[in-house]
Amino acid sequence: MEELLLKEPTPPKAGKIKEKLKKFLKSKVFSFLLIIFLSSFFGFLAGTLSGSYFYSQIRDYFDSSYIPQVTQEKLVIEVVKQVSPAVVSIIITKDLPIFEEYYINPSPDSPFEEFFLIPEQKQKGTEKKEIGGGTGFIISKDGIILTNKHVVVDKEAQYTVLTNEGKKYSAKILAIDPVQDLAILKIEGENFPYVSLGNSSNLEIGQTVITIGNALGEFRNTVSVGVISGLGRTITASGGGMAEVLEDIIQTDAAINLGNSGGPLLNLKGEVIGVNVAMAEGAQSIGFALPIDKAKRGINQVKTIGKIVYPFLGVRYILITEKIKEEKNLPVDYGALIVKGEQGEPAITLDSAADKAGLKEGDIILELNGEKITFTNSLSKIIQKYNPQDKVVLKILRNKQEKTIEVILGERSE
Repeated sequence: MEELLLKEPTPPKAGKIKEKLKKFLKSKVFSFLLIIFLSSFFGFLAGTLSGSYFYSQIRDYFDSSYIPQVTQEKLVIEVVKQVSPAVVSIIITKDLPIFEEYYINPSPDSPFEEFFLIPEQKQKGTEKKEIGGGTGFIISKDGIILTNKHVVVDKEAQYTVLTNEGKKYSAKILAIDPVQDLAILKIEGENFPYVSLGNSSNLEIGQTVITIGNALGEFRNTVSVGVISGLGRTITASGGGMAEVLEDIIQTDAAINLGNSGGPLLNLKGEVIGVNVAMAEGAQSIGFALPIDKAKRGINQVKTIGKIVYPFLGVRYILITEKIKEEKNLPVDYGALIVKGEQGEPAITLDSAADKAGLKEGDIILELNGEKITFTNSLSKIIQKYNPQDKVVLKILRNKQEKTIEVILGERSE
């Protein structure tokens, strides 16, 4: 009897499998599938990387540049809390005479004497009365205060500093700036809260600013918020019986009311970038502040030499424009024309640097050390870059002929 043997199926040979695999790898179907796979993979990788990069850029932008409204509001609140203790009210008082009124009869023998009584006044003594107020802010822990010159211009008045806590201190005037509307005071004490001084050279129009001051001399630490509306303004400010031209001024729509003079103009970091100085009469939301960089110069001088000094040339002049050129028939449309004052004051100050250098009325100063004098770059602005006793070279026009004159600048102080 024969045995039946079960045999397993014979497997394909390995060579045939490899051959078929090679044919498939070379086929168009595989190429198409490979392209789809690689495109999807690299597309996913590129999307992931670019998404991560742009997210980080957008996140950094929003973190550093954009300030949401709620955050800005919080910043303003924090700045006010931080700075308010260093903002002070300056109370101006003066000994004023007290008069007593009584009546005299010029004709004692007249039967109608009661109809002819003449009122007269007689001084009965003096009393201290509050005559005004302003604002200032403490800039050092030992009680140095910065304010406006027109706030403390009365030399016969007494000045009392009232802090946010209600404490009173008698103030001493350390220095008055002869050019800028600035003054530096001192109160006795230690460890006063004080402000940080910022930088006013990189300000931008539209930048948010905060003011704090003694509004109307009555409402202490009044806060207003606005923006920088303009830079480099030139204004004529008056107050305290004085008037002067101020250059390179900050314009803001943050309210600067009477009594706010001398208060700080702040950025959102709580740094002082300006000193409030004036408001435009007859206008709304137009206030002005002196850039803090102008005040830093005087502060440093008071600390080193005990006073504020400026270089002094000693000429009265008007800046030449196209209109002035035509009115006065001048050969140039720029420069500083040396003229007498409106009340006939001499064009050249006696024994001044200009007098010693031989400058004359009618001369036109065209340049100072090679810097052209224009309406936007005035002679006084250029001179303030130098110090007393510096030697400078003036290019002048005299009788339509150009000349160069060397001048050693003098000193001007209050």
